[in-house]
Amino acid sequence: MTDGYVSDSLEQMKIKVSREANRAVSFTNKEACFYYTQTHVNDHPEHAYFEGMNVAKNRIFGGYTLYADHQELDNELAEVQVSPYSLVRIHGSITEELCLFDYRNVLEVSLTGGVGSIGISFKGEELEFLELTKDTVYFKAMEGDWIIALRAKGNGPLMMDREVFQTNGAAGGFFISAAATAEEAALLIEDTERQAAALKAERIRRMDDFLQNNVYLDSSNEELKLALNWISLTMDQLVTRQQGEGIYAGLPWFNEYWGRDQFIAMPGAVLVSGQFETAKQILLSFAEYQNTDESSKYYGRVPNILAPENIDYHTTDGTPRFIMQLQDYVKYSGDTGIIKQLYPAVCSSIEGSIRHWVDGKGYLTHDDNETWMDARDAELNSYSPRDTRANDIQALWYGQLRAGVYFAEYMGDREKAEQWGSLADALKEHFAADFRAPAYPYLADRLDADGAPEFSLRPNQLFAFDLFDDREFKNKAVRTAWEELVYPWGTASLDRRHPFFHPFHLTEDYHKDEAYHNGTVWTWLNGIAMQRMIEAGQEETAYGLFRNMNRQALELGVVGGLSENLDAYPQEGADRAKLTGAYLQAWSNAEQLRVWYQYFLGIRPDMIAGKVLLAPRMPQELTDVRFRVKTGEGLIDAVYSSSGGEQLYTYRFTGVTLTAIVDISVFELVEIPVSDGNELRIRISGDRLTAELLDGSGERMGQWVLERSADRALQQRQSDLMIGGVQFAEPLALSEHPVMERQAAAVGGETEE
Repeated sequence: MTDGYVSDSLEQMKIKVSREANRAVSFTNKEACFYYTQTHVNDHPEHAYFEGMNVAKNRIFGGYTLYADHQELDNELAEVQVSPYSLVRIHGSITEELCLFDYRNVLEVSLTGGVGSIGISFKGEELEFLELTKDTVYFKAMEGDWIIALRAKGNGPLMMDREVFQTNGAAGGFFISAAATAEEAALLIEDTERQAAALKAERIRRMDDFLQNNVYLDSSNEELKLALNWISLTMDQLVTRQQGEGIYAGLPWFNEYWGRDQFIAMPGAVLVSGQFETAKQILLSFAEYQNTDESSKYYGRVPNILAPENIDYHTTDGTPRFIMQLQDYVKYSGDTGIIKQLYPAVCSSIEGSIRHWVDGKGYLTHDDNETWMDARDAELNSYSPRDTRANDIQALWYGQLRAGVYFAEYMGDREKAEQWGSLADALKEHFAADFRAPAYPYLADRLDADGAPEFSLRPNQLFAFDLFDDREFKNKAVRTAWEELVYPWGTASLDRRHPFFHPFHLTEDYHKDEAYHNGTVWTWLNGIAMQRMIEAGQEETAYGLFRNMNRQALELGVVGGLSENLDAYPQEGADRAKLTGAYLQAWSNAEQLRVWYQYFLGIRPDMIAGKVLLAPRMPQELTDVRFRVKTGEGLIDAVYSSSGGEQLYTYRFTGVTLTAIVDISVFELVEIPVSDGNELRIRISGDRLTAELLDGSGERMGQWVLERSADRALQQRQSDLMIGGVQFAEPLALSEHPVMERQAAAVGGETEE
């Protein structure tokens, strides 16, 4: 139905949704508006409240009901198809299509099928009807100072019949807008309708261009291609201009910019897709709101929340991630100008922490609820205590210091480079001693105020592997984490044998925040879990989880995206855990994409150093993949194929001159200088790797032949012995969990009374 530009790639992405699946559907206008519904029945226990149009954290109206010849169209009976740009419901001979427009608070609802009259009514008891003119209906929105305008296509006359607004079927549907005044809302519809075909075509073209130029992927593995294209586009939905450039933390609740979420999501959201200008503006925006009050204990921090009406600095991990993502941005883009521009922000961020939060051993201390595990009860007591030195905070602090050294050296600031480097070295030395104990094959989750380690097994330890060098211990920690925390549907926040473990996020047995960080699965944690497996040479194990997440995007929850959470355990009778939390979460999508690009495809640039690491770790299931990665001002186009026990990687370089570091296990690393127009072919056959560099005309410029490295082969064997064959965690009987036993006892006591 959509007029104008047609994209074959987007057409092939359409997903049919059955009544039994009844999936969530979500679109944004890439600014401050999103529309949420379910394909058949709006009955989700957490999200139904947000049905309809939402603008700048205000609910505008709660969805709509359609009528044809005065008969209500029943969504439950519809055939439904969802594309990245529209929702189509087929009601017998009548077709409904819902579309948003980029950067406009306008919804188009088309209704075609040769009927005499069509009608629409709004949902939402809080709506206030204002007036009906000849061709326009006005309402005051459910929340905020917004006015809604409703108009039939073609400015056809509207008639009201018991809250249903009717027009002639030939109109073909309705436009709905939201603006500050009635006049603005009406003009917005007029302007949109005048160029509707072009605007819709431009929205489709934008998505198609993004797939072809920013995240190009092709493969005979249709599931892989479909899933990653969808995840890329639902990720891009959340990259918005609500308050400058930014990334929504998630929908429906978190349509605002959170420092922590922003910078966890940044690599997968905008760096691997080459959106360097967007990344730059995000960094500059948060730097603008950095706390510059030297008397404040939050001096040097960037906000945790950057919302239209709220700026908050109450988090420890957002600022280290900001500095680390500044470094990642520089490595991807080659932008040296921003180093000079934001070096004062780097200095403030580190000096503020040293002044107010760093202890005698170099640890970054923090308040109890200042890590990402921040759920508290009504008395502000933490459900998952992690003060005063959590392991992931120390890992981030170490990363911040090392990034600071990187920037200081670039700026020629030897004093700070030496100071921060020495502090990082001391931190690493103390961490390796204080966070380990012989009885535990994993890291302590935190040190308490007295310096005593607390050994709850949580996934946070996986972030801290740069703080120690013991490869054998890393293998043990990865295996332990995978067996106890990583289920086929995702990575749990606490191990199943812990007395505080809660098997379900949403249940009548306890408050959901008790479970939030005490068992609940967090999809974004899959990223670091897969990364550590791949680093240990276990890409097949990692790919099992990766494939499951792709299938979640295609089959469960919001069409094409990944949720915030899942229960740790499936409900009785189910074979998969239930999705919970935000239906579309930025860092969940982003971590799936980051691991794909940086660790399965293995492309990690450092344009400032003039290098790019090519370290592919392709699983056996994938026999052919074609992809593109933006680096600096140029491109790397790559083709991978596998057949008959032989693998071939071909990389074509456009607009870049750098050193390619080829890292393919179990061969020695080799550095190969490449420039614009060069093609690098890497062939692996048996125990031999052959690399050929060709110029633009196909003439050979050099050849490298590598044999297997004895040291790397030994490391791989040791890893295989320690981790090979590891299985996903499996649910235990509910009777084995004290939290469930306590609840059962409490219910039994109430019954007896």
